Amino acid sequence: MGYPGRAVRGWKGWKGWTLLVWVAAVSLVLAEGRRVRQPRCPVGCTCTKDNALCENVRSVPHTFPSDVVSLSFVKSGFNEITGRSFVYTPALQLLLFTANSFDLIDEDAFQGLPHLEYLSLAYNNLETLPKDVFKGMDALTKVDLRGNNLICDCKLKWLVEWMHNTNATLDQIYCSGPPINQGKKLNDLLPQSFDCITAEFASYQSLKFESISVEAFTFGTDQYVVFAQPFAGTCSFLEWDHVEMTFRTYDTIESTSTVVCKPMVIDNHLFVIVAQLFGGSHIYKRDTSANKFIKIQDIDILKIRKPNDIETFMIDGESFFVIADSSKAGSTTVYKWNGNGFYSHQSLHRWFRDTDVEYLEISNKPHLILSSSSQRPVVYQWNRGQKEFDRRTDIPDMEDVFSVKHFWVKGELFICLTRFIGDSKVMRWDGAMFKEVQTFPSRGSMVFQPVSIGNWQYAILGSDYSLTRVYQWDTKRGQFVPSQELNIQAPRAFSMVSIDDRVFLLASSFKGKTQIYEHLMIDLSN
Repeated sequence: MGYPGRAVRGWKGWKGWTLLVWVAAVSLVLAEGRRVRQPRCPVGCTCTKDNALCENVRSVPHTFPSDVVSLSFVKSGFNEITGRSFVYTPALQLLLFTANSFDLIDEDAFQGLPHLEYLSLAYNNLETLPKDVFKGMDALTKVDLRGNNLICDCKLKWLVEWMHNTNATLDQIYCSGPPINQGKKLNDLLPQSFDCITAEFASYQSLKFESISVEAFTFGTDQYVVFAQPFAGTCSFLEWDHVEMTFRTYDTIESTSTVVCKPMVIDNHLFVIVAQLFGGSHIYKRDTSANKFIKIQDIDILKIRKPNDIETFMIDGESFFVIADSSKAGSTTVYKWNGNGFYSHQSLHRWFRDTDVEYLEISNKPHLILSSSSQRPVVYQWNRGQKEFDRRTDIPDMEDVFSVKHFWVKGELFICLTRFIGDSKVMRWDGAMFKEVQTFPSRGSMVFQPVSIGNWQYAILGSDYSLTRVYQWDTKRGQFVPSQELNIQAPRAFSMVSIDDRVFLLASSFKGKTQIYEHLMIDLSN
């Protein structure tokens, strides 16, 4: 008889030994496979134990051995370092790009390099660097940017801020531009030396009607705007919708050939002077209990035949308005509030066909400037004894001025004079007379409106034949410089309104849709 039990044990032992051999073989194969997949030194590069040098490569390779801590690129052919170029070499401590030709670096180019200590971007074609390109590189001790053509403008303001807050050092770098910084050391610049805040008017809302004048006003605690629509024959009042964030219809006053709708608040009562080309002009009052406008007075049609502009003002606590009349038989007239209504206070002159009237203070004294198609702008001064305006002077060498609007810059008085044919001008009061500061080609212009928003001073020159041009006051030059252009058909008036910490420019259009723009602040360093 045999020994079956022993035979079985022998078979099991042999089987177990075979399994061990198989597992070992598989392990060797896997290990060999891992060794095969270990990245090799890329073509065009030379690698030693922990260093790699690449010459004339067309892009940044992604297959360096994982233990490389020093990587150099010399005379390479790529023009950009793309994002995430070094995520496969996280152990890098030294990275050099020397004498290459690239001019662009992606903001995420150096992502994943927490151990990098030395970065050289010297002698390339860089003019700028993306903001936060060094983000996450807390181990940096040295950055070399020499030999580039860095433009030290607002796009590099972040680098100046970074230099003042990092432990890394930078060699002296000279700015190639802009002109204000050309030749200066980037290391010597301060963040506050950059003027990077600018502004623009951005299209916000388009209204489906033509208009010839626009006024913004406050009544109670609310703000409103009113447009005169000559073709529809209405004064259209709009209010701000705080939910929808748009201007919506509030109320209307029906009229005929409306040219001006001028709001005037006296003792918490809202009056609106409605100037019409036909059918006379009228005064309305807001009935807050009935929530509507009620006509309270007609304006003498013998004095005001063809109204063209209205100006409201106060002198010594008394309320006035003046209507510029552009007819041959009419008369520009000042009206005064007597507690119950408005009455004719003074007729300034006849026959001169006045197109615009501007109220302003010169040397703390009330004045009016009348523009006319038949004479030079005339300056009137308030006589406190007679309580009337006396003719004082005119503005020389300025015939055919359609309108005059004033503004102040650092305590100095300026005026914008609009001409439909010829040059519009800006003039400054020198203490005795207005003197020319600047001229603007303005064929087809019927509005040259100064606008102040905080510390920003603008002048907006409209045209019936070209784009509306926005100019911004340059304090250093003492002049306006071009800012932007707006597409408004035949603009006639501009007004500003500030609501919910936002500022809007209202633009009337005689031949197209009335436009609303928002004044936006822009940080060029972002």
